[in-house]
Amino acid sequence: MLSTGKTIGQVTQALEISEQTFHRWRNQYGGMKAEEAKRLKELEEENRRLKKLLAEAEVDKAILKEALEGNY
Repeated sequence: MLSTGKTIGQVTQALEISEQTFHRWRNQYGGMKAEEAKRLKELEEENRRLKKLLAEAEVDKAILKEALEGNY
């Protein structure tokens, strides 16, 4: 939209986002192609999922450790 001559204000209004969000997205994804941005999102989602699995494993480990010590 910017390449068609619209201002940032017009673009953000059309996308129904704030200018702050526009600038954050531009800083984060500015030089990426569409497939690169998609892959980044996929990796971020996988990373979030793996962190959750690790946290759950740590909780399970702590529970088992406590049970072995007899502190229940």
